[in-house]
Amino acid sequence: MKKSLWRIAAFLMKELIYRCERNRVDWRKLSLFGAMLTVAGVVFQMFTLPYSLNMWFLLPPATVSLSGSMNGTIPSSEARSEARAEQFQLVPTVPIVSVNSSLKLIQSMPVEPKKVTDLVKRKPISRRRKKNIKPDDKSNILSPPPPHKTVPSRFQRYIWSLPPNEALVYAKKEIEHTPVVVDDPDLFAPLFQNVSVFRRSYELMEMILKVFIYPDGARPIFHQPHLKGIYASEGWFMRLMEGNRQFTTRDPEKAHLFYLPYSARQLEMALYVPRSHNMKPLSIFLRDYVNMIAAKYPFWNRTHGADHFLVACHDWGPYTVTEHEELSKNTIKALCNADLSEGIFVAGKDVSLPETTIRTPRKPLRNVGGNRVSQRPFLAFFAGNMHGRVRPTLLKYWRDKDEDMKIYGPLPVRVSRKMSYVQHMKSSKYCICPMGYEVNSPRIVEAIYYECVPVIIADNFVLPFSEVLDWSSFSVVVTEKDIPKLKEILMAIPMRRYLKMQINVKMVQKHFLWNPRPIRYDLFHMILHSIWFNRLKQIQVTNS
Repeated sequence: MKKSLWRIAAFLMKELIYRCERNRVDWRKLSLFGAMLTVAGVVFQMFTLPYSLNMWFLLPPATVSLSGSMNGTIPSSEARSEARAEQFQLVPTVPIVSVNSSLKLIQSMPVEPKKVTDLVKRKPISRRRKKNIKPDDKSNILSPPPPHKTVPSRFQRYIWSLPPNEALVYAKKEIEHTPVVVDDPDLFAPLFQNVSVFRRSYELMEMILKVFIYPDGARPIFHQPHLKGIYASEGWFMRLMEGNRQFTTRDPEKAHLFYLPYSARQLEMALYVPRSHNMKPLSIFLRDYVNMIAAKYPFWNRTHGADHFLVACHDWGPYTVTEHEELSKNTIKALCNADLSEGIFVAGKDVSLPETTIRTPRKPLRNVGGNRVSQRPFLAFFAGNMHGRVRPTLLKYWRDKDEDMKIYGPLPVRVSRKMSYVQHMKSSKYCICPMGYEVNSPRIVEAIYYECVPVIIADNFVLPFSEVLDWSSFSVVVTEKDIPKLKEILMAIPMRRYLKMQINVKMVQKHFLWNPRPIRYDLFHMILHSIWFNRLKQIQVTNS
């Protein structure tokens, strides 16, 4: 139809030009030709415009009922064509919220209707505009909204209106009555002790949690993250927490948690006198800081520090809190040195922080990945300095004793010329992770990065995220007294179980990755969730 109209219009134009050139213009016929062109143009637009002509010229603007879309049905094409997109006003009706029936409310809440502007086809982006779009531009990336954004707006406002302590009570009740998760594409169930509880707790964290960061404290000890080396975890968390908008608030009255933004590594470099073996000045400095916070703000004394937390990955992290009783006993401490035997780390309240070695802060995910099982010829591998009590014992029994057990002190030059440290980990089935001076070791996370099943030798060590993760599904824990039987223990693991553990190591890897821009379930969010989860454990829920 369109082609025939174009042909008629072209023929008429040719005829008009021919007549004008010959000066034999019949004005009556010319008027007829103009009228025919006008009619042809109107008919042509009727087939090409997105709305009918009565929409544009004849009828006044009309409103469309949204009852169909509120019930889950898409408006018909007639309804869409009877009103302009910008004249729609979406005012969904939401039932009154009750705390006791909030779970049923979420399940029965009608889905918010799509804006009519989304139903109209968008114009394609021009080539020039496509070239100007940068790949890392957030505004051009179509990512799904966080789960709390899909919650009905009135329900979200109700949650935000709750006082912080009541919101935590609500969250704890929700977790205690969480529905069973059958399948979640973002979470691998075998990795978790209870994937349903973790998922519900995580969703509530995204919906509710607000953290107030104390602005007090001078650099470099405060607000200056250390992003490189084996103690980089505390710095990366500080950097991402202070740059976060979703979980932070500038109004401390709305906060559920309070962050003490100090760096144990920076504290050691600023105040410790080399070879003095005296850590007391560090703990006195932190004690005075907490006393200043308690005097300046009312929030510490309100809970005696129970809703405050700190993140410290330095080996001395636990010892910097000993001079302040409430800081040591009440505050949630996220520590790499999560040693139960010293009486500072409290399981169930404090958080075991993964120790990650970051060699290149601009590329924290460098070298992540490993070889296939068929390309891992070594049974086990370890190389490192002789720190602590466990490593000398390991070398005593296994260095140069077995071809399958690649156990070294510092990796010899003759060996590293042929195969680097990282290549050894990627070529081994099991990576031995013994404690050093303290129970924690960066080799645990390194093994996960290189898809090697970690073998952890550290008595009294609380494993990272053990409140939610099932470490037996992707690691092997060996007691210090069983080091002489290490190969026997590893050989006794059936190949089928090893293959499952190796797959699980790959699946758990995403929970231990530092992303310059945090994504759901990565290391930043896992640390924050453990702090949130352990805070909920302290909340007392009354039957009333």
